[in-house]
Amino acid sequence: MHSIPVSLIIAAWLILSNGVVYSANLEREKRMALEIVDSILDGEVEMLKDGGHAFLSIYTEAEQATRGVLIIHGRGFHPDWVDTVQPLRVGLVDYGWNTLSIQMPVLARDAKYYDYLPIMDEAIPRIEAGLAFLRDQGNKQIAIIAHSCGVHMSMHYLKKIGDEGLSAYVGIGMSATDYRQPMREPFPLNSLGMPVFDIYGSDDYPAVGRLAPGRWQQIHQAGNPLSRQSVVDGADHYFTDRGDEIVEAIGEWLGSLNIR
Repeated sequence: MHSIPVSLIIAAWLILSNGVVYSANLEREKRMALEIVDSILDGEVEMLKDGGHAFLSIYTEAEQATRGVLIIHGRGFHPDWVDTVQPLRVGLVDYGWNTLSIQMPVLARDAKYYDYLPIMDEAIPRIEAGLAFLRDQGNKQIAIIAHSCGVHMSMHYLKKIGDEGLSAYVGIGMSATDYRQPMREPFPLNSLGMPVFDIYGSDDYPAVGRLAPGRWQQIHQAGNPLSRQSVVDGADHYFTDRGDEIVEAIGEWLGSLNIR
């Protein structure tokens, strides 16, 4: 692993964030990065730029792969989160995928779904930076894998920017919100040309399962015959202690697409 000294990370934040106004909680983001950067055992730490701010990312390479996945974590987490994110960014390498897990904008620990809506636009340049990095590394086919609030952020990106140049999309725990906070920005599932894999646990949050038929109807309307929806029996929203299962399910689905 290539280790970036903590002092350089701090310097990057100070220099690149100077004079730039963000709604997200950069101090909390910085603290999380400093807590995890020296304990990353698999992958290379990369500091990407979203135009005015350096943010933590982790790139993990497979042998001789020319395809990559961009992994987008859930609300308030980081790119090496032990449940869902870390298993995927490390485990998908065995399926022949390079992985880039990126830090998304975060708010205070107690922030809810509606609190995050005003900062959705701040996710766009980070996703663009992640996709650009993957392409610069020689990845010719790129998929997005997003979990929970990361689904909301990546769907916001797809609604604004589109899915050109993307080979597949995986949404984990899609439609998750908070109590008495119904979704305000519908997912553009019926307009996506790429295959979509909607996967969630049988013990997921109520809204995720309740809205699953509507999501599948929209995915079906998009017309891609390779799209799928799957329920993992006994799994919760975070796939706690079910990392191997989520990696296998997604790895096998991606493999079924014959993306080279």
